[in-house]
Amino acid sequence: MSNTDYYELLGVNRDSDTNEIKKAYRKLAMQYHPDKNPGDKKAEERFKEISEAYAVLSDPQKRRQYDQFGKAGMRGAGGYGGFEGGFVDPFDIFREVFGGGFGDIFGMGGSSRRRSVSKKGADLQIRLKMTLEEVYTGVKKKIKIKKYVTCETCKGSGASPGTSFVTCHSCQGRGEVAYRQGFFTVTQTCQTCSGDGKIVEKPCSTCNGVGRIRGESTIDVEIPAGVAEGQYLTLRNAGNVGPNSGPSGDVIVVIEESPHEYFERHGDDIVFNLQLGFTQVALGEEIEVPTLNGKARIHIAAGTQSGKILRMRGKGLPHLNSYGSGDQLIRVFVWTPTKLNAKSKELLKQLTNHEEMFPQKDDKSFFERMKEAIL
Repeated sequence: MSNTDYYELLGVNRDSDTNEIKKAYRKLAMQYHPDKNPGDKKAEERFKEISEAYAVLSDPQKRRQYDQFGKAGMRGAGGYGGFEGGFVDPFDIFREVFGGGFGDIFGMGGSSRRRSVSKKGADLQIRLKMTLEEVYTGVKKKIKIKKYVTCETCKGSGASPGTSFVTCHSCQGRGEVAYRQGFFTVTQTCQTCSGDGKIVEKPCSTCNGVGRIRGESTIDVEIPAGVAEGQYLTLRNAGNVGPNSGPSGDVIVVIEESPHEYFERHGDDIVFNLQLGFTQVALGEEIEVPTLNGKARIHIAAGTQSGKILRMRGKGLPHLNSYGSGDQLIRVFVWTPTKLNAKSKELLKQLTNHEEMFPQKDDKSFFERMKEAIL
């Protein structure tokens, strides 16, 4: 490899930006690509040199190191001391710059490289219903799911036991096929072998050569306390197995909350609507109310008004991935009887003679009270 300055190799100034460097490389790479100059060793060497120069100058960190120390500073810097070490492939750089769809835009010459394509299995999404009690404590569940699993007959290879793989007849083992598009020859992944360059000699009769079959498995899901509707957990590699031993997809567990008999959820707070009779709120009383972990007693003060909200601190849902909990709110509603017998009616009529049984008059106007509330 020559000691020619990288900037000189690409024909750019030392203050050229990344776009100018890339533009210069593209022009020279098209000129010196081995497939355009078959058998020309000088062109091939030049192609490697300009690819090495671009690999360094297009990387800000390596470019700073090169500007300070020259090529000597590149020794040991991720293999960029030269392509002889085999750390950098000029054809990979070429494909990266020109785009994967153009791999080798001049045809399927010696630089064509087979790309092994390993298809990942599809992700699965399941919806998990949880009660508020389960959200309160967190829960571990076992869930049975239907998915693609590895074929036991061929162990995922897709080949019948005792048979082997043969070179793909469509791409001759390259994993890519070429077709003409105008003045260019464009490459694409071989559809016959999916880029592997090989196909099974005799497909497995159980999975028809795919390496996977429909099955089911049981997964363990641990849901932390405090989750909410719509949140989800991702179980890596628990989804469908990919074809021909490809990696597995994921399982996305989406949380759903079941309606509760007593409580409404508002963030990490829960609300309980408590209906009380007139005498209970007028005289005051100790009341037992449900909570997410049992029951509790609260004191209803005499004179409590309908619509009053009482707060039980820390009795709500735990904060997800944090300390503390929300509150349980008790919303008081005064229940009005709809049917009264004669005796009850008579007793209530007697109460109408007492002034304290009616709302007290306020000398302040409505607007004055509003002004005080705002200020």
